[in-house]
Amino acid sequence: MTDLSLHLVTDHRVPFSRLRDIVDEAVTAGVTVVQLRDKVATGGELFARTLDLADVVAGRCAFVVDDRLDIVLAARDRGARVDGIHLGQSDLPVDAARALLGPDALVGWTANTPAHLAAAAALPDGTVDYLGVGVIRATATKPDHPQPLGVEGFAELAATTGFPCVAIGGIDVDDAPALRTAGAAGVAVVSAVCAADDPGAVVRRLRGAWGASA
Repeated sequence: MTDLSLHLVTDHRVPFSRLRDIVDEAVTAGVTVVQLRDKVATGGELFARTLDLADVVAGRCAFVVDDRLDIVLAARDRGARVDGIHLGQSDLPVDAARALLGPDALVGWTANTPAHLAAAAALPDGTVDYLGVGVIRATATKPDHPQPLGVEGFAELAATTGFPCVAIGGIDVDDAPALRTAGAAGVAVVSAVCAADDPGAVVRRLRGAWGASA
């Protein structure tokens, strides 16, 4: 069972040489899932970055790629350890991704509304491992995000589904306890870690805040 408690989602605005170091520091400090998200890189760039970060993560936590099943499959074919994929509502259908990746892959799906949760519930068992639910607050890393849910809105959605729900969107260290109390299986952060001078220290604080709310 994958530990979903602390996801690091990468920020394409950070130079990749720096991002490599951030991922390494964050994994060493206790991140449990790394998601490579880069919607501006070319296919070739994303493939190379996937191989590179797979080497950096080196099996120390789960490593998934956002959106691009072709990149996941190509990287796996090259021998890289890529554990799965995170898909949005407009991406390739999650059942198709599951069929190609197999039963052991980690497959996440973005779900921000009751209709999304109902669609997830209608899928065959084992199709989706977790739901990414948000945004909690407005965030510059995803300008086209839906209306922020806040902690209370997240709690209302999470209470209606049996899927593990990972909160995302504008989350900082101080939010971790409230979100865990609200039913989150984990939190996903971007800027809180990627923009930090000391990413490892932020991850350790996040882990401490999450653990203290158990």
